[in-house]
Amino acid sequence: MSQSHDDLWRPERERFQRLALQAAVVGFIIFVAFGAIYYASASWTVPRQFFLSYLVAFNFWLGIGLGCLVILMLQYLTGGTWGFVLRRILESASRTTIVLAAAFVPVALGIRWLYTWAQPTVVKADPDLQHLGPYLNVPFFVVRAVFYFVTWAVLGIVLCRWSAVQEEERSPRRQRWFRLLSGPGLVLYGLTITFASVDWVMSLEPHWYSTMFPVLFATSQVLTGLAFAIAILLLLGSRPPLSVFMSPANLRDLGSLLLAFVMFWAYMSFSQFLLIWAGNLPEEIPWYLRRTRGGWMIVAVILIALHFALPFLLLISRDIKEHPARLAAVAIGLLVMRFVDVFWWIEPAYDHELGYIFWILDVAAVIALGGVWVWWFLWELGKHPLIPLYDPERGVTP
Repeated sequence: MSQSHDDLWRPERERFQRLALQAAVVGFIIFVAFGAIYYASASWTVPRQFFLSYLVAFNFWLGIGLGCLVILMLQYLTGGTWGFVLRRILESASRTTIVLAAAFVPVALGIRWLYTWAQPTVVKADPDLQHLGPYLNVPFFVVRAVFYFVTWAVLGIVLCRWSAVQEEERSPRRQRWFRLLSGPGLVLYGLTITFASVDWVMSLEPHWYSTMFPVLFATSQVLTGLAFAIAILLLLGSRPPLSVFMSPANLRDLGSLLLAFVMFWAYMSFSQFLLIWAGNLPEEIPWYLRRTRGGWMIVAVILIALHFALPFLLLISRDIKEHPARLAAVAIGLLVMRFVDVFWWIEPAYDHELGYIFWILDVAAVIALGGVWVWWFLWELGKHPLIPLYDPERGVTP
């Protein structure tokens, strides 16, 4: 394969980068405009809603970047053509960790509005929060976040750099290095994402705890990354050289993998619900009560129907898995549902004085941050050919 294949789609890639930046500007304007409306109507609660909506957007795009990093490491450990065709997309998404680290700054600035454990007056009146103080405090919160991002960035950068060197050397000797790093890398991801899920989402309601939530959080990120990678692959799949690899067998493998993670997400979600509901403990039950009362019950039903039931029924069909446009539609639909799920995790943590208008801020925030993230992702994707020039299992790609 020659580099000219990638030159053919450069104008289109640059056009999409411009559209991404334009979307970011529009999203930011809407975010500020509706934030002003909130300020005029809800007084001091506005900063909290600003940061809460931003936290939803941050966790959604974080899920794509880290999910792709996990899938990349899984592919190096397991092999398979499905990972070969996704590799450039996975590598490019995993290198967005630097952008995500910068995107965390507003979350750090909004700690005292987002988290009650960061408010001295609240902590002073709550013995439980005082007991959690050695862990839930602002300096340690920020230090942990820096450690998480450094770990994720190093894993992504090293894997991508080794991949580039392997192509230059045309030698299989580095393949063992990928496996040696990916195994411990997955362990490091599991440890860091466990604490990150507690820090950034669970501690919004510091009296609630769940040993299942960190696993559900990690599973959701992998599903988000996989849905994104498949959607991008199929949107680019008609272009050479990717078109050569868009065989029914490869598409079927990707669809089956997506189905497996949809089922795993459903299993983890139901397991957490069942354990908490059966336990019937006052420290755990309120989390679900807040998310199944009033309008939030509608969101829960939508998640059951469109995040699990419909994708499950569609992905068990061989015809849909082998049809690029239909499989892409399912993947994009799952991405939308992943946003809804993150929204359902975070927003019910607080009451909302203006009813459900706050969702506009959430959508605007995800568009604003997403525009910047997509621009960076496309820039990374344009650095290398869409298909690896060398793979030990296949030799030199023609």
